[in-house]
Amino acid sequence: MSFQIILVIHVLLALGMVGLILIQHGKGAGAGAGFGSGAAGTVFGARGANTFLYKLTAAMALGFFITSISLAYLATSESNVSDTSQSIMVQPLVDETAQTESSDIPSN
Repeated sequence: MSFQIILVIHVLLALGMVGLILIQHGKGAGAGAGFGSGAAGTVFGARGANTFLYKLTAAMALGFFITSISLAYLATSESNVSDTSQSIMVQPLVDETAQTESSDIPSN
């Protein structure tokens, strides 16, 4: 149950980070101020959105890192999985004797 909750949080953090990174201005974005887009940064205050978005992106990156580590730990620890049918690490075994006996292809 905790694996699924952390996975949902992980995906939401990833999508949020993509959105935050896309709305941030690059280093060359100051050239647009001469063409009328100079007042776009006043929504977040006089200093602009740089510090707010930077801190929010850093916090989301830290959360993404923590959820990545916790998902890796939960995926590799078999003691947390009570039912082995729900484990992603268990591979189904193939019965080789049943396949060779029921085969219509003659062996050489």
